[in-house]
Amino acid sequence: MSDVVQIKDLSVSFSTDAGAVKAVDGVSLSVAPGEVLAIVGESGSGKTVTAKTILGLLPETATASGAVILRSRDGQTEADIISIGKNKLREVRGTDVAMVFQEPSTALNPVYPVGWQIAEGLRAHGKLSKKEARERAVEILGRVGIPEPEKRVKYYPHQFSGGQKQRIVIAMALVLNPGLIVADEPTTALDVTVQAEILDLLRRCRDEFGAAIVLITHNMGVVADLADRVAVMYQGKLVEQADVRTLFSSPQAEYTRALLAAVPKIGQGLVATQDRAIARAERPIEAPVVRARDLRIQYPGRLGRPGFVAVDGVSFEIRPGEVLGLVGESGSGKTTIGRAIAGLNRVTGGSLEVLGLEMNGVRERRFRKVRSEIGFVFQDPASSFNPLLTIAECVAEPLVVHGRASSAGEARRRVDELLEAVQLPRAYGDRYPHELSGGQRQRASLARALALEPSLLIADEPTSALDVSVQARVLELFADLQREFGFASLFISHDLAVVDLLADRIAVLHRGKLVEEGTGVEVLGSPREAYTQRLLASLPVPDPIEQADRREALRQLQGESA
Repeated sequence: MSDVVQIKDLSVSFSTDAGAVKAVDGVSLSVAPGEVLAIVGESGSGKTVTAKTILGLLPETATASGAVILRSRDGQTEADIISIGKNKLREVRGTDVAMVFQEPSTALNPVYPVGWQIAEGLRAHGKLSKKEARERAVEILGRVGIPEPEKRVKYYPHQFSGGQKQRIVIAMALVLNPGLIVADEPTTALDVTVQAEILDLLRRCRDEFGAAIVLITHNMGVVADLADRVAVMYQGKLVEQADVRTLFSSPQAEYTRALLAAVPKIGQGLVATQDRAIARAERPIEAPVVRARDLRIQYPGRLGRPGFVAVDGVSFEIRPGEVLGLVGESGSGKTTIGRAIAGLNRVTGGSLEVLGLEMNGVRERRFRKVRSEIGFVFQDPASSFNPLLTIAECVAEPLVVHGRASSAGEARRRVDELLEAVQLPRAYGDRYPHELSGGQRQRASLARALALEPSLLIADEPTSALDVSVQARVLELFADLQREFGFASLFISHDLAVVDLLADRIAVLHRGKLVEEGTGVEVLGSPREAYTQRLLASLPVPDPIEQADRREALRQLQGESA
């Protein structure tokens, strides 16, 4: 049977003020009907550019050469995407090939109901009447697992969770029954349980809808779970290609081996955790940096509706120099607790002491002195930096606000020291946030959080959107800085392997309640609670054979809890 798509000697360059930049260099790939091909590599490797070329989605500044031969689902027609005209390109998009974009919130139009947006593809191709298109939208929403599709077809994107929005984007891709789906980082920033659901849905796209899939991802566990074959890219070139079991068991390219070695695995943090525990035991006993007792946080209701309890009766402590990992799926209350500690959310019940100050009913004037002792690393550094300020100005801002620098020169000297501490050249201080990569921006975010030498650092999903090699470097940097500066930390993440690598103790949240707490060995090695067991089983591991066993174990756990 003919391949769904054949990429032959593809090269893509982008025109810039500094000259042409080659993003893809001589790549040749093919995808068979019903096959899942994963394209992996770090940021800038050319994987997304290669995928977007299949749909003709390159910008005007791009120049492509080679051939991308796309065949129709019935195998009767084929087209070279690089050379065909715009009218033909419109015909093949949606019907022969469709795309699932990385961020569903930006892929969906906020001013139209989701049913209208799903039916838009049907209308664009003149397939069905308005009534038939709506019926088809309801049907496809049901097939991708959206509950009450007849009712929710009228909902707007903001009325759905992140995982549900990703299902809707997949429904939009499936509605015209294409032979090929290109999925660009479809599980990035999703918690492990939702990620497992999306992977099951993509597996159904292959098995039930008969679609081939090109999967772009930096998560090697996702690759092991879903892919049939893997292509590894580095600096625009294809460095290795093999079936999934061969690639994980005996990778040939040095870069592939380094990529797999960078993936954090549960159990790796045991030695580091023991070393930190010994070091803390040698210190004099000090009061906890954070102490929560029956903590309750409720968001007020609107228009007469009752409030929403985000955190319900949670108790924990963070000792000086200790890293507490806070895990749980979206909506469990992790970020709410982190923001409450930083004074960004109001405590509505119980007690929360931060650096000796009671946060329940605290006044801003009293908290201002404590705020300088708290650093905060946000999940998305791109949106937490002011795009109009240079990196040096962003990092210096806490120094200026709290009067820790008497002059611009003194502030810049401190900024240069901080940039070197997070392994960024001093010259990067003169760049703007958009001129840095994701990993570089996250390092700069760490520098800003450490500017006032805080006693407590709150890190909210600081590596969720980074590829594995950059994530490994940022995590290593975080551990080094924690040893050097000795700050306590609340490390919030949905990645259990990352938390295991860094945390001295792990607390598991579920629907606003603390269900389990202990060391990594206790919580991740032998979890007592069924919810923690499901979290662990949902985490994909970079081993296709082990991952198949874990997938079956997860199905059994879900069956028991149903």
